Parts: sequence; structure tokens; C-alpha cells
Amino acid sequence: MAIALHRQIAKELGVRDEQVQATVDLLDGGATVPFIARYRKEMTGALDDAQLRTLEERLTYLRELEERRTAVLKAVRDQGKLDAALEASIMAADSKGRLEDIYLPFKLKRRTKAQIAREAGLEPLAERLLTQPEADPAQVAAGYVDADKGVADGTAALDGARSILVERFAENADLIGSLRELMWTSGRLSSRLRDGKKDAGAKFSDYFDFAEAFGKLPSHRILALFRGEKEEVLDLTFEPMPASATPPVGPTPYELRIMQRFAIAERGRPGDRWLTETVRWAWRTKILVHLNVDLRLRLWTAAEQEAVRVFAANLRDLLLAAPAGARATMGLDPGFRSGVKVAVIDATGKVVATTAIYPHEPQRRWDDSLATLAKLATTHKVDLIAIGNGTASRETDKLATELVRMRPELAMTKVVVSEAGASVYSASAFASEELPDLDVTLRGAVSIARRLQDPLAELVKIDPKSIGVGQYQHDLSEMKLSRSLDTVVEDCVNAVGVDVNTASAPLLARVSGVGSGLAQNIVQFRDANGPFRSRKALKEVPRLGTKAFEQCAGFLRVTGGDDPLDMSGVHPEAYPVVRRIIEAAKSDIRGLIGNAAALRQLNAQQFVDATFGLPTVTDILKELEKPGRDPRPAFKVAVFKEGVETLSDLEPGMILEGTVTNVAAFGAFVDIGVHQDGLVHVSALAKTFVKDPREIVKPGDTVRVKVLEVDKPRKRIALTLRLDDEVGAKPPRVERAPDRSPQRTSTPQRSDPAAGGAFADAMRRAAKNRT
Repeated sequence: MAIALHRQIAKELGVRDEQVQATVDLLDGGATVPFIARYRKEMTGALDDAQLRTLEERLTYLRELEERRTAVLKAVRDQGKLDAALEASIMAADSKGRLEDIYLPFKLKRRTKAQIAREAGLEPLAERLLTQPEADPAQVAAGYVDADKGVADGTAALDGARSILVERFAENADLIGSLRELMWTSGRLSSRLRDGKKDAGAKFSDYFDFAEAFGKLPSHRILALFRGEKEEVLDLTFEPMPASATPPVGPTPYELRIMQRFAIAERGRPGDRWLTETVRWAWRTKILVHLNVDLRLRLWTAAEQEAVRVFAANLRDLLLAAPAGARATMGLDPGFRSGVKVAVIDATGKVVATTAIYPHEPQRRWDDSLATLAKLATTHKVDLIAIGNGTASRETDKLATELVRMRPELAMTKVVVSEAGASVYSASAFASEELPDLDVTLRGAVSIARRLQDPLAELVKIDPKSIGVGQYQHDLSEMKLSRSLDTVVEDCVNAVGVDVNTASAPLLARVSGVGSGLAQNIVQFRDANGPFRSRKALKEVPRLGTKAFEQCAGFLRVTGGDDPLDMSGVHPEAYPVVRRIIEAAKSDIRGLIGNAAALRQLNAQQFVDATFGLPTVTDILKELEKPGRDPRPAFKVAVFKEGVETLSDLEPGMILEGTVTNVAAFGAFVDIGVHQDGLVHVSALAKTFVKDPREIVKPGDTVRVKVLEVDKPRKRIALTLRLDDEVGAKPPRVERAPDRSPQRTSTPQRSDPAAGGAFADAMRRAAKNRT
């Protein structure tokens, strides 16, 4: 069975059986995907991390399917109903849905009308009526009247027979599968506003009178519709046929398919009408209800899967955003009444100063605040100023601008940083352990400063769901979302690598083969014994055994240690290969590392042996050329336009610079420095058709945009990346904006285009203008 499962996965992925077998063996042996992708290329045939993740997911699904198949076979066998044909059908089921369709007639359930009718001896009547329509139903039913069995008259007998046939029709796996696909391709989902909900449900106004084919509904629209239903604003209807379709004179296409499956036809025979009515009853009361549930689940599953994918992709981009690097940084956590919290950290991220200033309303101590910041900047030689993007962000940005002008000799750079999740970190147990002497309010300023230095190292301390780069995340399965986001964090951390002597426990916990317990052990060992001098020294950490060392060693870096190779991505197991490379190059390791000219003269093939193949040797040579290379882009900041600080300052036609904060299926949100993200609709991202907005932009990107429209009452900003678009041109209808996780109350609200109205109308006009 395992061999067949591996072959199926290989066929789906378009790879060889041996690649799948090797990968499965490694996964079952405790290897992680990052480790396999990077250090076991010879075994897997160089499958990349995306292929390995897909393989892992399919392996889990198919194994669960096999477990369920075994349980179904046992259950049917125990009932004494398993024959060769049924067993073959169960064994051939290629999905959980198909397997459950087959098992449906054999599931233990409450006594149904059909079961009661069978107990009353009416199954022979149902069979006769189905197979002999030339007989008169009333006359045949008269022979099955039995008051002792609860069949009082012929009508009761016919009702019992109908219940038996309705259940038979509704539990035929092939028929139900066929009807389900017919409804998926022919039907649609419609929504209507509930009475008295117009004002309360204004954000769902696009769906007050809405209908679209099942197969054409995008994920964000499905989630919006289900959210509207959940909030009791919308009534959803699963329509088998579009309302515009011409009503059939006779049976519907669905009823005809049921009739064809059971050889029922209207030929004027005495039993034909009764059977046709039975089919209609089965369709309307049983099968349609069942299909509604199935299609609801199918829509939800597809929408949830896409929403999780979008969240994961955005999280990956955010975690792999450009780091500013090891530079002294001042973090400013803006606020009005509560003041601006200030934290200065040195190049290593250590907190060297904290305070609070009150430059804004109501105290307006601008000059005092400026003097305090200038003194801190001068004393600690501040290079960067990180400003949280919450309430009072632009006002605080003004303060920072004046500070930069006051101290030109420091050549400081100010950057507005997303503070999403900062409050979650501030109140966390880890923050209390990491910054025990700091007030909760000041911890947020520290986090803001550190996430500018190294977004990945700081954001891993926060639950990924609290970072707020998803759509409708609170409607999604907690387990599915967490599992997906955890794999993203793991892949990002291991792609970048971790300095074992400076990394926090949360960051170390994401390294391949480590985990939270072992991460704490590494930190405690480091605190007690000083910095690690080599990777080999990791073996002295309690509970870090041979297997864990194999998995984690290549991703942990030791900077300035005893062996220069320990700061590279070369795994210790491959150090013998490096020694042979050194001999061939007639150099020492320090002279070879970074020497691109010498390394490119070497032939990788000559260092291949029985253990290390060409892919690994090639990787080693690349790593020696640029040891510890960081896959993240170079640091770059957006410059907000002076004088543009609120919605009131915006005018159509303005060209501004901003930072992409989030990407959804319908477009990208851009922070242009006015406390309100603007939306670039997918149709305004490029001059050509864009299927996936992430093909054009990613969170963290710096972009230039043109303002198309400002809807001040609704706090909505329509933007375009097409800078030559006409002023006044607006994108088409906009879907509901993605959810934001509950953050600190100072986080600015994002545009929520689900409200529709004038804004949506304007968006629709834009599409017409461009076409």
C-alpha cells in the first residue's frame, strides 16, 4: 500500500518514485523540510522546499485517507454487507469525499422513516413499484396493509415505500457525485439583504442583491458572503440553476438524471407518475439539502485554502523584508495623551536608554521633547529612527524630521515601521523575561526599533496571526492557519540562518531540529559558558543529541569563532569536502572564503564522491564564494511627502511614495503616511491583466502611486500604480478588505472597501475608462 501511495504522489508532483520514497523515509526519520531541501539533494533529486511541502501535505492527506478506508472496510465488514464489488469501490475511492459517499448507506444513524418502513415489511413494495411501473401503485400497496406493523392503509404503505426509495436515491454514491458536479458547474450562490439590516450591514452592501456561479466565486468574496451570513446581515441561497434560466416544462435536469440512473421514465404507465413524484420529492427534500451542505463545504474549503495561502505568502514577504542591519536605532512608539515612548538600542539590539516625551496634544512640550531626543541621539550615536505607524505617527514623523535637521552630523535616517503585533509582544511572557525592568508601554518602542534592525529576528517573537497580513483570518481554521504559518516561519528562519551567539530563544526555536525546549537550553548554556566558539561546541548543550545536531548545525552560524566555516551555510558533515577543495586551490580557508576568482576556476565534479554529489558540491562552492549570504533584499525606505499627513491633505492626481503593507486577492494596501492605507485595486496594478497581485508587489515593497480618489466620509483612498492613469479614473468594484488582527488601539484603520456605495461605483467607472 505504501508503494502505491508513493507512486500516486510521484505522479501528482511529476517526479520519480525514488524521489518520493527517499523523501518519505527522511520525513519519517525525523528530518525537517528545510534540512532535506538544503542538505539532502542527492537523495531527493534536488526537490525544492515548495515541492517538499506539497509532498508532505499530500502524504499526510493520503495516509489519513488510508486510515479512514481501513475503518470503513471494517465497519461494513462487521455489518456483514461487504462484497467484492463494494470492497473494490471502497479501495478505488481517491478522496475522503468519495469514500464518505460510498460509506453513507452503511453509516449508523437514527431510525429513519425508511428504516421504519423496512421493519414494516415495505421494502418488497418499494422494489416492485420501482421495477414494475406498469402496475397500479394503489392496488399493489393494498396487499401490504398491516395494522399490526403500523401500516394502516394503502396510503401509509405508499408513503413507506417512497421513504425507502428516497433514501436509496440519496445514498447512491455515483449519482450523488454526478449531481454534485452538475450543480457546481450549473448553479450559483445568491445573497439577499435581511429585513432591517441595511444600516447595520452597510459594509456588505455589494452583496445586498448578488449572485454568481459557484465556480467563478473568488475566495475573498466567498468569505465576505459567509461573514455576512454569520453576522445575520445576508441570507444565502444555493441555487441549482441560475434564476435567468428557462424553467423546464417537465422534470429538472437534476430530476432527469435521477430518473435515468434508476430507469424511471414518463411513458403513461400507471406507476410512472408516482415514481416521478418520488424523484421530485427525493430531489427537493433530501438530495438538494445534502448537496447544499456539500457545496457550502466545498466553497468554504477552497476559500479557506486560498486565504491561508495569501496570509502565508504575505507573512513570508514580511519576514524576509530587508533588514537595516546592526546599527544604533531609536524606536518611537507614537501617542497623544500617553506620550511618545522612546527606546534606544545599540547595534546588537541591547536597550541602552528609554524615556517618554509629550510633544503633542494636550501637553505640547515640543521643544523639550526635541531636546531630549537630540541628547539621546548624540550620546548613543543613533543612526536610524524607527517610528511606529499608529496614532500620532505623522506628527511624530515631523518631530523626527526636525531632529534629523538639528543633528546633520549624525546623518540619521527615519523610517516608519509597522507596529502590528507590538502590543502582543509587549504583554507576552517572553517580553517580561527579555525586558523585565521595562514598563509594558516601553517594550513596544524596543520592538519597533528592533524590527527595523532585523524584521525576522523580532517578528518571530510574535504569534504570526497577530501580525495582521491576512484576509478574514478570524474566520479560518485555527489549526490550518497555524500549521501553514509555522511552516513559513520555519522556512524563512532557516533560509536566512541564525547567529547562535546573539539569537533569542524564540528565533532559535524555529531552527530545524531545535524546538522551544532545546532553544532554552542553548540560551542557558550560552549565558553560563559564554559565546560558542564553534559549531562542535553545540554538542555540549544538554539534550542536543546527534540527530538534533545533524538537523540544526548547518543553519546555526558562529561568527568570529575558531573555524571560519562555522559562519557559513556549509554543513559540518561536508567539511571534509571543503578540505579537499582547499588542497586543490593550494590555499588556506581564510584565503579561499570570498575569493570568487579562485573558486570559479575549480571544477565541482572533481570533488564529487560516494557521499556528496554534484548538487551539494556546487552549493558548497557558492557558499564559500559568499559565506552566510542573506537572501533578503537590500534595505530601502519610502519617503513620505512633506505636508501630506491626513486624508484632508490628499488630492486626486498626487503622486506619492509609500510602503505596501498587505496584499489581498483583490489588490494591495499601501501606507502613504496619512494614518489610512490606500488601496491599489488589482486592475490598477499594471497595464496588463494581473491574476495574482503578488506577481507585482509584496508587503514591504516601496512603490510610487497616484491618488485616484479620496472618499473622506468613508475614509477610503483609491490609488493606482499606473502613474499615467487619468485623474478621476477609479478601479472597478472592490471587495471587502482583509481582516486585521486585533492590535493596539492606536493602529490606523485600513481601507475597508466592502461598504461599496459611491466608492464602489467610482471603482467600477475606472474599469470602463480603461477599457
